Amino acid sequence: MSEHTTRDERFAHGLEVLRSVDGEAGQRVVDSLADISPELGHQIVSWGFGEIYAREELAPRDRQLVTLGMLTALGGCEPQLEVHVNAALNVGLTPEQITEAMLHAAGYCGFPKSLNATFVAKKVFAERGLLPLGEGRSGSASVPAAS
Repeated sequence: MSEHTTRDERFAHGLEVLRSVDGEAGQRVVDSLADISPELGHQIVSWGFGEIYAREELAPRDRQLVTLGMLTALGGCEPQLEVHVNAALNVGLTPEQITEAMLHAAGYCGFPKSLNATFVAKKVFAERGLLPLGEGRSGSASVPAAS
């Protein structure tokens, strides 16, 4: 976008990017801000999506991996994490890749944050009919029965 682009043009461009990445979930976030902070909604769309997400240096799936890692590490961002787990699926990440990213994050931000993020992903996967994952995979968490 050029420096001569109008505020409305930046918002329209950002809205296109938001819809392509987040779908309806992103629009619901913006709509939920209308009666409390419409400017925050505007900035999320115009700057966050129109300027940052629209950049070509990272593919949308890579941006979502970074976002999932950051939200997992921050903790306390479960509503935003839910939106971005959906977005990650929308841009081509698999449930297994998403859970692997959250497992990887445990080494850097701790098991509690990794667990919280994984449970958000589980909720999203259940809503989208994607569970169970990893049937028949080695390294499962099941404990053998005592003999």
